[in-house]
Amino acid sequence: MNILSIQSHVAYGHVGNASAVFPMQRLGVEVWAIHTVQFSNHTGYGAWRGRVFDGPAIEDLVAGISERGVLGTCDGVLSGYMGSADIGTAIVAAVAAVRAVNPRALYACDPVMGDTGRGIYVRPGIPEFLRARAVPAADIVTPNQFELNHLSGLPTGTLAQAKRAVASVQALGPRVVLVTSLITDDTPADAIDLMAGEGGRFWRLRTPRLHLDVNGAGDAIAALFLVHYARTGSAALALGMAGASVYGLLRRTAEAGSREILTVAAQDEFVAPSETFPVETV
Repeated sequence: MNILSIQSHVAYGHVGNASAVFPMQRLGVEVWAIHTVQFSNHTGYGAWRGRVFDGPAIEDLVAGISERGVLGTCDGVLSGYMGSADIGTAIVAAVAAVRAVNPRALYACDPVMGDTGRGIYVRPGIPEFLRARAVPAADIVTPNQFELNHLSGLPTGTLAQAKRAVASVQALGPRVVLVTSLITDDTPADAIDLMAGEGGRFWRLRTPRLHLDVNGAGDAIAALFLVHYARTGSAALALGMAGASVYGLLRRTAEAGSREILTVAAQDEFVAPSETFPVETV
């Protein structure tokens, strides 16, 4: 399997491509990584160095890959944080170029916009671009609960409301929606839910709540979900496998007291999660 992954990258730590590429490689996937930014570390530290690339730089790299005659072997495109609308335009163009030579290729869009408590943290215009251009082009989208609320314009305080919000996002174009963190009035205080929807059906995976605040987990689960969905064709199976792997990764990180997720140290969790959880139809 070959995946084109277009997202941010950091030299130190694990967010963006630095979080997504290695888990896919550990699963035996060939990853063609294009960085939309290259920073010294993630911005959660409050200080960083590096550069944000522009759309033409992304287009140039995709053109170079195309010139190798290999785009037809690309099985999927993964995108995450978009530093600007012109980068988003370049990503959507890359998806179109891949699909032109391989119509079966999947596009998984992690619609990075913000989070509960922090609000919107991307540049102006990005949320609008995601909803109008990127999400409709995607086969799979992986919002957190805040992003699901924003994309759908609907509340998600109950399970029924969350399902309606997922269906609303699916109406924009994607056939699969993975909500990477979900808390409803049905979620116990010591747990957190993940929910996937496809074809009018919904599945929930519930894991224990871990007390840690790290960046990059959403990037990892989007990558893992894409690979497992591409291999199985099942949102339910992909939810179970990706959710278990990321829980194991985060549990190991919490036990170590690390500020950065232990992508390398906990790599066995990607291929053989130490703990699995039931996937229930809801």
